[in-house]
Amino acid sequence: MARWDPDIYALYRRYRERPAQDLMAMLPADMAPREIWDLGCGMGEQAAALAERFQQARVRGLDSSPEMLRRARALSDRVEWIEGGIEDFSSDAPADLIFTNAALHWVGDHKMLIPRLATALAPSGVLAIQVPVVDSLGWRGSLAEVIQVGTWAAKLTNIAGAGPTASPEDYYSWLAPLCGEIDIWTTTYLHALRGEDPIVEWTMGATLRPYLDALDNGERSLFLDAWRARLARRFPRREDGVTLFPFKRLFIVARRSAARGGLAFAQT
Repeated sequence: MARWDPDIYALYRRYRERPAQDLMAMLPADMAPREIWDLGCGMGEQAAALAERFQQARVRGLDSSPEMLRRARALSDRVEWIEGGIEDFSSDAPADLIFTNAALHWVGDHKMLIPRLATALAPSGVLAIQVPVVDSLGWRGSLAEVIQVGTWAAKLTNIAGAGPTASPEDYYSWLAPLCGEIDIWTTTYLHALRGEDPIVEWTMGATLRPYLDALDNGERSLFLDAWRARLARRFPRREDGVTLFPFKRLFIVARRSAARGGLAFAQT
């Protein structure tokens, strides 16, 4: 993945943190985890919150971005911060909680990934997931259109951006053989954003990074202007200065069945 920009990513922190807080609020009340992983931990807010909430637990935060991890390491010394990709995740012990917020859409093949994460759980362990719903509608669709129609298409078309989200029914089917309790839901947050180009600004910290890094300064400016024009038509700024930005997210809280066969765990 291209580098992330923590400063830009943090501009809309209160909007980005809300889904993570909503996911954390749905963790089972009877949990007393000893082994916790936050996969795609970013700047570390959720991993630090989990370490504060579960004082007895060993908490590890995994992220592929050294820029994000630099911020995370300054946030808490209760968490073990590890640089690495979710696709390579492995643990030296079964996890009581695997928490991942707004990260799995950057990882491919969820049909294989989701069961693999579930098998890394201890009996009665919990897998808690929040992922943006990536589809061809709305602002992501307009971005895909701009990528394909400009002079930059040859440079951008094959860049691996965020992948599509599977259906809730698919996630249930992949988890059902392993988890006795599965709760899946979607929420659409309607963000009221202010500023000249708030959707472009929102995406500068993450979604746009792979594309912008592939362009020179002149191409980058033309590319952003073309996307701004499409966004202005689809998401016009209101007379009160607000741009309404609907953002759909999928949530999963799944609990591993109490009985399971033996598993081998690789060293991290």
